[in-house]
Amino acid sequence: MTVLKGIDLTKAFHDGNVETQVLRGVSLELQAGEVVSLEGPSGSGKTTLLQILGCILSPSAGTLHIHQHKVDSNSKQLAAVRRRNIGFVFQQFNLFPSLSALENVQYAINLKGVKGPAAKNEAAALLDSVGLSDRARYLPRDLSGGQKQRVAIARALACKPSLLLADEPTANLDSTVGSQILELFRDLAKQENRALLIVTHDPKVRSIADRVLQIHDGRLQS
Repeated sequence: MTVLKGIDLTKAFHDGNVETQVLRGVSLELQAGEVVSLEGPSGSGKTTLLQILGCILSPSAGTLHIHQHKVDSNSKQLAAVRRRNIGFVFQQFNLFPSLSALENVQYAINLKGVKGPAAKNEAAALLDSVGLSDRARYLPRDLSGGQKQRVAIARALACKPSLLLADEPTANLDSTVGSQILELFRDLAKQENRALLIVTHDPKVRSIADRVLQIHDGRLQS
């Protein structure tokens, strides 16, 4: 099943009279249960493409479909699509320092409208799914890098997304912990039939990827 389809996506940024073309006609599809690695040098358009696929940015031209529905560039619709379908995992973890691991995940669940004991129980179940139930009460400062990333992954799963987008998720982790996180990502994609796109410079991502895409100067190569 096709989860995401981008057709001839372009993106240009303007600074006064100067136009910078970042994406130049990118087309791709992501299937349920598929793990795709997106590689490319700095400035190649990786982050811009990730933000368009994640409905953070709108393309200058081209179309994006999620579950065969065309995504409009209206900001309210973009936000609604993100909440319903997409989970994000970032390089810097982005956890609230004053909230426990459980509370960080519960906060994301609250945002989708689930409150009280139901939200707490769901957060606990998500932490358990990433192997971190024994650290539920710990603050981020008391967690290792790998544990913080597991909390971030649990939080990304709060909306039960059909699409997971990860931006350099192993960049701040050592080799062993990075490999463990990648295996967790692969299990989450395969066992729960999610599409997973990982933007990375880490060659280890290839060990879990079904496909590797390369982007150079705003053009996609496979």
